[in-house]
Amino acid sequence: MQSILNETVEFVKLTLANAEAGHDWFHIERVLKTALNINKQENGDELIVALAALLHDIADPKFNNGDETLGPRVAEEFMLSVNVDLEVIEHVKLIIQNMSFKNSFDNTGFSSKEMQIVQDADRLDAIGAIGIARAFTYGGFKNRVLYDPEVSVEQHHSKESYKNTTAPTINHFYEKLLLLKDMMNTVTGKALAQKRHDFMLLFLDHFYSEWEGN
Repeated sequence: MQSILNETVEFVKLTLANAEAGHDWFHIERVLKTALNINKQENGDELIVALAALLHDIADPKFNNGDETLGPRVAEEFMLSVNVDLEVIEHVKLIIQNMSFKNSFDNTGFSSKEMQIVQDADRLDAIGAIGIARAFTYGGFKNRVLYDPEVSVEQHHSKESYKNTTAPTINHFYEKLLLLKDMMNTVTGKALAQKRHDFMLLFLDHFYSEWEGN
């Protein structure tokens, strides 16, 4: 197993060498560490958890013209090249296809303990101090304003609505980040999420105060 994971790490590092800073190798590494930490309590299949964590953003649709088939395809081709069992490959592909926040708007019916673990780890990296940093990094990448009091928060009810938003970065807190605490799957994920959620609320209090010149 370790040789497969070592090859996967090298593949991901090379593939994401020029990725946007919120979705780069360091994001993958954090998700991997968190997923393995959660897995110690949740007892999922460690190889599936590790491979899904490592490969979940190998070709993020946001940076590939919205193509949601590319990531699972690239992941499958790589796993075949290092002789991962077909059953494991299929499970990892299903996790990659279904774990993102935008896909939570679709009732796909697929779930597994391993997907819940990796999904929690990925969502934990979207909240708290690092989540705040990543939100503004991506907002800058997309040339979005920090905040506009005239732009109301929109609660999205479909994948397309969420994908097509161009709202200010602060709106993203209410449209996604502050929702994630209550979307955690595992006991461990829920416990880790609370502290990060509270930090975001504190940040927003300071943000609005400073916006008013205080």
